[in-house]
Amino acid sequence: MNKVFLIGNLTRDPELTETSGGVKICRFAIAVNRNYAGGDGERKTDFFNCVAWRGLGETVARYSRKGNKVAVSGSIELRNYEDSQGVKRTGVDIVAQDVEFLTPKNGGGDDFDAPAPSQRSGSKPQLQPFDDDSDIPF
Repeated sequence: MNKVFLIGNLTRDPELTETSGGVKICRFAIAVNRNYAGGDGERKTDFFNCVAWRGLGETVARYSRKGNKVAVSGSIELRNYEDSQGVKRTGVDIVAQDVEFLTPKNGGGDDFDAPAPSQRSGSKPQLQPFDDDSDIPF
């Protein structure tokens, strides 16, 4: 079974491109802190390159930015290639199957509609009385 779950912060804005066949692909990277500190007392961070295809890729590109916290679930994919000097290399990508956005909307100019924090923390909305007894047939 090849399954990975990561929670981290985007290290750069997602890049949405299109394959020659017209399929959307979004590339982004996340920084994930380790649960333990090294010998020097500092926590280490791992950096993962992620890929999201089609609609998921479009959603990631539209609703996330550098610094946003995301949860990514997917699989690990290894790529073998030759660099410009002819040296054989291996690349590791996380192919996202699901991405959850964990950074709350701050009321800025995001494209999606969610109540601003000031609207959420205020008093409860007042209910208006509604008289519908006139339509009851008995």
